[in-house]
Amino acid sequence: MENKTIARTFRLLSQLMELHQVNSFKIKSVANAAFKIDKLPFAIKDKSLQEIEQIDGLGKSMSAKVWELLTVGTIADLQQILLDTPEGVVEMLGIKGIGPKKIVVIWKDLGIENVGELYYACNENRLIEAKGFGLKTQEEIKKVIEFKMAAAGKFLYAQAEHLVNELHADISLWLNNFENAPLVEITGDFRRRCEIVDDITFIIGTDAPEITAEKLYLFESVEFQKQAELSYIAATPFGLEVKLSLVSKADFYLQLLTSTGNEEHVKQVLALAGNGIYTTEEAIYEKAGLAYIAPELREATNEIALAKANQLPVLIKQDDLKGTLHNHSTYSDGIHTLEQMANYCKNDLGLTYLGICDHSKSAFYANGLKEQRVYAQHQEIEELNLKLAPFKIFKGIESDILYDGSLDYEDEILKTFDFVVASVHSNIKIDEEKATSRLIKAIENPYTTILGHPTGRLLLSRKGYPIDYAKVIDACAANQVVIEINANPLRLDLDWRWHRYALEKGVLLSINPDAHRMEGFHDMHYGTLIARKGGLTAHNCLNAFSLAEITEYFHKKRDNTYL
Repeated sequence: MENKTIARTFRLLSQLMELHQVNSFKIKSVANAAFKIDKLPFAIKDKSLQEIEQIDGLGKSMSAKVWELLTVGTIADLQQILLDTPEGVVEMLGIKGIGPKKIVVIWKDLGIENVGELYYACNENRLIEAKGFGLKTQEEIKKVIEFKMAAAGKFLYAQAEHLVNELHADISLWLNNFENAPLVEITGDFRRRCEIVDDITFIIGTDAPEITAEKLYLFESVEFQKQAELSYIAATPFGLEVKLSLVSKADFYLQLLTSTGNEEHVKQVLALAGNGIYTTEEAIYEKAGLAYIAPELREATNEIALAKANQLPVLIKQDDLKGTLHNHSTYSDGIHTLEQMANYCKNDLGLTYLGICDHSKSAFYANGLKEQRVYAQHQEIEELNLKLAPFKIFKGIESDILYDGSLDYEDEILKTFDFVVASVHSNIKIDEEKATSRLIKAIENPYTTILGHPTGRLLLSRKGYPIDYAKVIDACAANQVVIEINANPLRLDLDWRWHRYALEKGVLLSINPDAHRMEGFHDMHYGTLIARKGGLTAHNCLNAFSLAEITEYFHKKRDNTYL
């Protein structure tokens, strides 16, 4: 059981205790345990009870609950309080914007016991009559519920990836039992590297699809049920549906193209190539008079025209990345120290530089750095650079963009950094005009190097603030500001649909993991996939620059000599 799972269990227990108005001291103890466990730099599941009891901030009572969860799989106190709480009320705890105090009013005063009833009450304006609520709060709750309803049955690419890889391997192994090497590929939205998927679809090509279908019951990883002729579906414990189509080998590559999509792209390609028997996907594009188009680019934008002119981009690969920018350490809200983060990048990932960007002073909730601590970090960076050379740590900061668009340090401090990532973290409930002007003012600050997660979106949970993308990108082009592709699979922000516009305007992009622990660097994998979907090349990616190139870039930008 991972630390985050344990922390979430304790957080749920503390919220339920607050719902039932348990002693406030006990609630704080459980909530504090959740926070402590989430921030531990080691796996608590590998520790003995005696070792857990020695962890600062837990104590014997909380340690006993941790041990109970690890050994039994649950906590008796949690099970009892869950029995006393309607299932729908527990679900409300997942709605952003209403905590236990408001849920008590919804449940006890209004008699609402599930999200459906709550949504109905919002439509009926019932919430505005309740204590602590108003029209604005009611509308916000309604929007969140609508968002959750729209997200039902949808999954992040990253959530599906492990299952896809496992199933692909299992299906390939199972097909070894058949003669003449059947073909298998993942297809659909997942193959196109869409950031959100509804299901995962496999296609199998065999000499005798009907015979393969008869033996499908022998496949043990999931239980396929017949949906239509040679078409099957299976459920998984995660709720993600798996679909499977069986076709003849002769039809395999044409069906692979068709099922990969998107629909308009396929229509345009087949209008040029025509139906037929093809031995590879490349052969279909060749027949159409097109260069081969990678699946992630098949979105019916301008890829057909580029393929006709043989001008498709050479898509970036993760191996092209020479370093990593926008990362956090224990100086703010990170889990690992600056030295640990640097050593991991150098020794485990083979990178040549690390950009450290801890939170700035306005981010008090994330232990943001006041000026004195900035100087202390810079001193440590200089010492580590001597120790780790030729590997280099760049002095960066994630400076909060304030409501008026200014950054939260004076110029005297900003000029001490090698680079500055400017990001919005607060006051995000604003209209498009204000959100856009706020970002543009930050972009125009001469010390801003990179615009961080431009919309603040959280996929499947928060849309992010509305902006005029074109105006923001144009401002970045005018001020030589790089735009981040935040590689966290919950963000993937800047949206890939705007990558090509940025590239056309000459704006550099940067694949930034926003890592808060060493494992977070691996999110560059997802950032690279979505950057490829947007058409990014290594030439236009800041952290694909060599150490010498990016050092020169930062110097010129800081001296306002970069053109």
